[in-house]
Amino acid sequence: MGVDRETVRARLRALGFDEVRFARVEPGFGPGLSAWIEAGYHADMNWMERTVPKRSDPALVLPGARSVIMLGVNYLPPAGAGNAGGGAARPAWARYALYSDYHDTIKEALAAAGRVLEELGGGAVTPADYRYYVDTGPVIERGWAAKSGLGFIGKNAMLISRTHGNWLFLAAVLTTLEFEPDEPVRKEAAGRETEPGLLCGKCTRCMDACPTQALPRPGVVDARRCVSYQTIENKGIIPRELRAGIGHRIYGCDTCLEVCPWNRFAQAGRQVLLAARYGLADLPLREVLELTPERFAAVFKGTAIKRVKITGLLRNASIVAANTGAHECLGALVRLAGHVSPVVRAHAVWAVRKLGAADQLAEARAVETDPSVLAEYEATL
Repeated sequence: MGVDRETVRARLRALGFDEVRFARVEPGFGPGLSAWIEAGYHADMNWMERTVPKRSDPALVLPGARSVIMLGVNYLPPAGAGNAGGGAARPAWARYALYSDYHDTIKEALAAAGRVLEELGGGAVTPADYRYYVDTGPVIERGWAAKSGLGFIGKNAMLISRTHGNWLFLAAVLTTLEFEPDEPVRKEAAGRETEPGLLCGKCTRCMDACPTQALPRPGVVDARRCVSYQTIENKGIIPRELRAGIGHRIYGCDTCLEVCPWNRFAQAGRQVLLAARYGLADLPLREVLELTPERFAAVFKGTAIKRVKITGLLRNASIVAANTGAHECLGALVRLAGHVSPVVRAHAVWAVRKLGAADQLAEARAVETDPSVLAEYEATL
């Protein structure tokens, strides 16, 4: 039984999705993904390696899959709201983090989208006919978004929308229903997939601005050097050679997004599916460094930031303090030199030394004894 594509589009937009586009299921993302992993660009995200076959072919995720419904949610805040911070007093947060966790808020709308398909299918569509994901499953959202014409892959490897710039959360619904696909931003020529960054022209602002040179070539991110990876995904020691590039960024990095010229067309989103937490950007660095487990849980409850846990945030804050010359945070850093976490201790000691106050460590528990991280800890001194 057929389901009208435009009716689905209108119904899903009414749920709060700012973009609704359709693509036909076709294998073909495997070679690029495999090459990226073989180069080691995925760092220690081994789950990416394990799921290459499924990411390459949605039919392995949902048997009989014929279409991918790509959904976009604009998270650009209204002018003057959602200041991501920046500087010694207030560190910078990735914009997407200044909301309640989008995985949770968008997932509810995805469940509703599934019910829409069932309703329009008149009983012929059941939950077995679709699967939905929001950055949590073996689906290459950006690749399918480009196929559907939701945007194109820029030299920063991100999806860029002509309407929303770089500020879209992506979600996908795989379905056994067959829909006429939308046209990509630029059609494939001679059977060759449009190359990442082709619609960027000669612009290399994102590559030039990356603070840790994590974009070795157009459309490719080396996660090992990426500030977002290091401050979020990496749970251990952050390499010393990358710490200066982290600058004042305490959680994630928007640099390669912010400098993109396509953002001049972006307008603030409706935010039907988002719950703003803009006040997080007002947290002083010193307050972050003095967080207790209880305070951390209270402040960041329901946000994506909770995934780094308090140890990751204290580690990141220590680096920001050193990079920004935050001498007013020395007391907090010295106390963190005796923290129960060896990772926090290592970075706090490094920060105190960078601020030229090593003598203040004399009474702190600054000697690491955990043999599993001793070598890395000593390398920070």
